[in-house]
Amino acid sequence: MAGKWTKYAEHLEQATLQGKGVEPLTAIDAELTVHDAYQVQLINIDKKVKSGSVIVGKKIGLTSLAMQQLLKVDQPDYGHLLDDMVVENGGVIPFSRMLQPRVEAEIAFVLKQDLIGPNVSALDVLLATDYVLPALEIVDSRVADWKIKLQDTIADNASSGLYVLGGKPVKPDAIDLPLVGSVLYKNGEIMNTGVGAAALGDPAVCVAWLANKLFEFGISLKAGEVILSGALSAAVHAKPGDHFTARLAHLGEVSVSFQE
Repeated sequence: MAGKWTKYAEHLEQATLQGKGVEPLTAIDAELTVHDAYQVQLINIDKKVKSGSVIVGKKIGLTSLAMQQLLKVDQPDYGHLLDDMVVENGGVIPFSRMLQPRVEAEIAFVLKQDLIGPNVSALDVLLATDYVLPALEIVDSRVADWKIKLQDTIADNASSGLYVLGGKPVKPDAIDLPLVGSVLYKNGEIMNTGVGAAALGDPAVCVAWLANKLFEFGISLKAGEVILSGALSAAVHAKPGDHFTARLAHLGEVSVSFQE
């Protein structure tokens, strides 16, 4: 089984090396399970860590009902954040770093205490959080044309790309996270709006889900880690020259541009 997982991890890695999307793993192996997919993800993460990358947090995907219905699933998924995925607020991303990027507005949690499943609650998350920030996640897919099923996105590190943190640190008990509104702009035009409750009703519930899910793999959330808690509205396609800004109530603004 491990040999198959390694082969699938190398298949996805080819997309990055060649600069173009590859065939979905679910088209290659119709029997691929969610468990298999997480093993594939971990193989590529371990390889990057051995090459010098550092795990700095996690991201949660598929937190909205719309996305879960689209992929016919009833729970989120997760991926790893590495230190080389971070983009400075207001920074410019060389488009050559991406394959088929989309941009989402999110709330990021920065932890001050470890969170260890399997019985973590939303309250536990709030108590373990140092502060929250507005974030842009630039999702990407190594699978051609985003033709993904749940197993494909999980194996592909939950379709992770890059991320940007901005705004100002705010203590989680100073705001009502489910009611935090967001507006995502592309080139000065409003693309969509969202609210914290779009992420499983409460972004803290998403982080609790993550801590409990990670317990299944012997992984815990660590103090200092960044957790992207899930998109507050639809992901927006990005092209060279595009500029994105997200404004989140009480949290401030975060922005990024793509090089022409």
